[in-house]
Amino acid sequence: MFRVPNRSALPLLTLLALPLASLAQTGVIDTGSGPVQGVLQNEIAIFRGLPFAAPPVGALRWEAPQPPAPWTAVREAGTSRPACYQKPGLSLEGGGDPGQLSEDCLYLNVFSKNPDPAARMPVMVWIHGGALIFGAGSLPLYDGSALARRGAVVVTINYRLGPLGFFAHPALERQRPGGSVNFGLLDQIAALQWVQKNIAAFGGDPARVTVFGQSAGAQSVLALMASPLAKNLFSGAIAQSPYGVPSNKRAKALASGNAVASALGLPGAQTSVAALKAIPAERLAALEGKGLSLAPGFIVGDAAVPVPILQAFQQGREAKVPLIIGNTSNDASVALAFGIDPADLIKQLGKARVLVKPLYPGVNDDRQLGREVARDVVFSAFARRIAYLHSKTSPTWRYYFSHGATASPNADGVGHGGEVPFVMGTTAACDCLGGPATAADLAVEQRVGNRWFQFAASKKPDGAIGWEQDGRLRAMALEIGTEDSLRPAFMRARLDAFITGLNIAAARASRKPAD
Repeated sequence: MFRVPNRSALPLLTLLALPLASLAQTGVIDTGSGPVQGVLQNEIAIFRGLPFAAPPVGALRWEAPQPPAPWTAVREAGTSRPACYQKPGLSLEGGGDPGQLSEDCLYLNVFSKNPDPAARMPVMVWIHGGALIFGAGSLPLYDGSALARRGAVVVTINYRLGPLGFFAHPALERQRPGGSVNFGLLDQIAALQWVQKNIAAFGGDPARVTVFGQSAGAQSVLALMASPLAKNLFSGAIAQSPYGVPSNKRAKALASGNAVASALGLPGAQTSVAALKAIPAERLAALEGKGLSLAPGFIVGDAAVPVPILQAFQQGREAKVPLIIGNTSNDASVALAFGIDPADLIKQLGKARVLVKPLYPGVNDDRQLGREVARDVVFSAFARRIAYLHSKTSPTWRYYFSHGATASPNADGVGHGGEVPFVMGTTAACDCLGGPATAADLAVEQRVGNRWFQFAASKKPDGAIGWEQDGRLRAMALEIGTEDSLRPAFMRARLDAFITGLNIAAARASRKPAD
């Protein structure tokens, strides 16, 4: 998790706060909706706050995103637009302050070093994390300039969050039985459709679009791969720390919707659509309490997510595109953020502890064992499971990120999201390393950024050390540490044991009566 950026010490954030008139302007770009003009920052053309859908307000709340209204005058695109509504302050430790919040938030940002239709550069579309309840594509941590400088056209997006983005209620169900409930995912799909229609004007190649994201953003990447509605919208995918947390059944989502209505003083299941859409967005975003949130999972049972993500991969329904997938050495740090004590997880294992302990030789402290088990069950095993399934038809590479910031070494490993500034090339500006980036940090940043860019450009993550594909017959991972190293049969015994256990548990659950 990240600390709040120190604005007084960050040249990038200071630059972003400058008035539009103080920055050089780009040429005018014609989009399908109208002309736009961005700003030049360190030779990168940046277009902020471009609408990819109409504001999802009023009658359009809990509806599929609609095209934005066209315009004719040149639209100034030098400053970011508001982030989607979320609980204020929730994002501070998970990427930074999203700034102004609004229900009118379906905007994206484009970074390009050569906004010329003849450039045909690879495109990288970043989907931010935040448990599907917080975050924003405009956070300085996700600034796309470094990747753009390598030759990618980078796009960062917003999407509806929390109960405004993922919501079901009997009133809506009566209006459209089996209708959309994953509105935030539909927003991501609409952004990708915008990219297909418009990115060539910014120098991008619509035939070479890579979607990449971290945590809920990585889960979104897998959901997009599994979604029939996202077919042919991208040609490569990178999932950084997706999690093996089950999606929500539609019945659970409906129950949650009832609870939300009741918590707001409305008559639960008897609430009308009109009353639901009249609730102030800030009240919905601020809700807290048991049964009021579906985070961090999607809802199964609409056109966007017809089956659970894992099931789609098990059935071979996912998009057949090259994939990079992996996690960090202490992804379980996110458990601490939610108040879960890893040592308690070991106590909850009971007699099963004697089966788990031999998988972690040399780990004697229950807290450390809990962290590693939580990391591997929720993250490492899930990444291996998806890689194993996807590798049957498509090139798949798996990684394990273990380079901790030099200024603040952590014996527990790299926390959830700790790789993001290295990927985005924002280590010098994020104030998230505990001190200035060292030569070692910058070398890791350079290698990771190069690999991610090369994957976007050629669908092969080339580097000084060859990165062999993961697969059914050989569990292969690249450990991204202070130096890169190939790890054959990486964690194979423990991950195979956990995957077998998870498969058994899933089979038992499938025999239970449906909700």
